[in-house]
Amino acid sequence: MTATIPHGGSRAGAIFRVTSGNFLEQFDFFLFGFYATQIASVFFPASSEFASLMMTFAVFGAGFLMRPLGAIVLGAYIDDVGRRKGLIVTLSIMASATILIVLVPGYETIGLFAPALVLIGRLLQGFSAGAELGGVSVYLSEIATPGRKGFFTAWQSASQQVAIIVAAALGFALNAWMAPDVIADWGWRIPFFIGCMIVPFIFLLRRNLAETEEFASRKHRPKMGEVFRTLGQNWVVVLGGMLMVALTTTAFYLITVYAPTFGKTVLHLSTSDALLVTLLVGVSNFFWLPIGGMLSDRIGRRPVLIAMSLLALATTYPALSYLVQAPSFSHMLLSLLWLSFIYGMYNGAMIPALTEIMPVEVRVAGFSLAYSLATAIFGGFTPAMSTFLIQYTGDKAAPGYWMSIGALCALCATLYLYRRAGGRLQPVAA
Repeated sequence: MTATIPHGGSRAGAIFRVTSGNFLEQFDFFLFGFYATQIASVFFPASSEFASLMMTFAVFGAGFLMRPLGAIVLGAYIDDVGRRKGLIVTLSIMASATILIVLVPGYETIGLFAPALVLIGRLLQGFSAGAELGGVSVYLSEIATPGRKGFFTAWQSASQQVAIIVAAALGFALNAWMAPDVIADWGWRIPFFIGCMIVPFIFLLRRNLAETEEFASRKHRPKMGEVFRTLGQNWVVVLGGMLMVALTTTAFYLITVYAPTFGKTVLHLSTSDALLVTLLVGVSNFFWLPIGGMLSDRIGRRPVLIAMSLLALATTYPALSYLVQAPSFSHMLLSLLWLSFIYGMYNGAMIPALTEIMPVEVRVAGFSLAYSLATAIFGGFTPAMSTFLIQYTGDKAAPGYWMSIGALCALCATLYLYRRAGGRLQPVAA
């Protein structure tokens, strides 16, 4: 079927409208990771910096545990009522959680209610994000022009990189304008507040989003019970998809969300240097993602996925070892730009591959569940696992082990799924 945009809208406009929610989601997630030390002191005071930081990263990771539930419930809802209506619901939940986190007073003011409310906000964010990525990715795949599905779906992840760039730039500016003690006290809330201010604009964009022709023309739309049964019957595909996502999610949270904390607390670089590196990594991700998608459109998803998985296995730990042996701004930038190349090329091919392996009638729910399980198990706990591995092993490059595990899972899943499909999983017309 040739994809069209109803009501005379352009594809570029549709991409912008549908990915706007992705921007908000990743903007908030990055800020929570970057300001982890400030959030730890305000909401999770403890006897040691390590304990306080671990509690903060545990709450950060807890939001990802809600993603599979959100993927099943909201994903099934989107497969039933449509992409447009479902994505407005996910945005509403996400915005509510963001506002809650911004307004919660500190531990010294309301005691245990402070960390409890922050936890509730993170759980709501995770619930909505569980279906947000899948809904956006499927929408983009369904409006793609023939033979360009990889390029179109790459903009789901590319929109997240814009969020990383904007959030890092805001953090860089705050660090230049405010004293560290002011930022630690209340200044860290400013970027979150800015995120709240753009929510009405994003709602207007989503309200004008048109339904995809592919969904609108579908005669049978499964109810939630049917979606659950179909997912159960295809559990092997969902599990394989989850393992494919493992490399994407560990790499992304390592080089973006955890990177500023890694640069400050482990490498002892300045806050400005760590933020600038993260900003440039976001630019690099934005550049490589559509290239990975376009390359997979030309030569197939499988060769790109296998090549990048092997590169990650062979080079992740050496790249981080190179960095920790002589920590500096230039070494951190060089190391993370290399990992950014691997992430961007792999994810550019992985997103369209994941939309193609899922049964069409549960495309959003299946994609969302696979992605959410991977994020819950691998990506969401990357900051906590990295902090733990460094503390436990004494090896500052230990986060490389975690990303290598994700690469091994991705490689095995890719080989299995494409062998199982007998070569049928190739780039196809939208």
